Amino acid sequence: MAIPDYQSLMLPLLRFAEARNAELCRDDTVGALSAQLGLTDAELKEMLASGYEPIFSNRVGWATTYMKKAGLLESTRRGYFRITQKGRDLLKKKPAKINIKLLEQYPEFQAFKQLKGTRRGDKKGVSKTSAEQEVDTPSEALEAAYENLRAELAAELLAKLKKSSPPFFERIVVDLLLNMGYGGSRADAGKAIGRTGDEGIDGIINEDKLGLDVIYIQAKRWDTKAVSSPDVMQFAGALQMKKATKGIFITTSRFTDDARRSVAQIGVKIVLIDGDQLSQLMIDHDVGVSVVSLYPVKRIDVDYFEESM
Repeated sequence: MAIPDYQSLMLPLLRFAEARNAELCRDDTVGALSAQLGLTDAELKEMLASGYEPIFSNRVGWATTYMKKAGLLESTRRGYFRITQKGRDLLKKKPAKINIKLLEQYPEFQAFKQLKGTRRGDKKGVSKTSAEQEVDTPSEALEAAYENLRAELAAELLAKLKKSSPPFFERIVVDLLLNMGYGGSRADAGKAIGRTGDEGIDGIINEDKLGLDVIYIQAKRWDTKAVSSPDVMQFAGALQMKKATKGIFITTSRFTDDARRSVAQIGVKIVLIDGDQLSQLMIDHDVGVSVVSLYPVKRIDVDYFEESM
């Protein structure tokens, strides 16, 4: 089954807290709810886009947080919580579900939402998505917004790459490989880049700063034409003539399935980097992009609030 959204987890979480009738920690809650819902190991391992936390654990955490804000749960000590009398009273009414709309009947939650809205700068009269339609946790919403911005940036980068001149594209390749940690000076890295007629090899870069091994490069600044198997095999043949064992084939276009299968079958290690991956690598390694703003995501430092006895 699909991982339930955080609002769908509120009712089973509160029922679990009532049934256990004791302090609970997130790990115990995650384990119990995942078993109750029949989630697979693969689903439990699904991560947020950042890779920072499992999706299910994050949703359980936010379901817990929001019910605390409504007074249905309460913190007992570091990392632990339990159901309150208010939570028990709600379960006695046998609600069909617990969601944000239901939590809004509690003054404590209304105060929390009002404070959050004030900090965001929300104004009366501004149309907002219904609380019942919210399926993403704040963490997921933040990461989804980041991924959307990144996707737009990657598309812009790729369009720029396809319109760049061959010499400038070669310079971008050098900048990227150097920023990725490949060795040698800029002069060493670029001395062979752009050389034509060298048996299908466009450049050479040291794999490390000591020059213990070298990597051969092929770069194709193509728009829509896909790199095919013959193109890759020609590069592989050039590497074998040089008695080289490693190569990078970079294109602003894409590789055909046959090309990728060909690479998997030959004895030379060739890494294929298509246009989409190239633009993502440029973002990751700060080539052709600059930071506009940063939004640090912070959590409570629980150790700070440990009072000495």
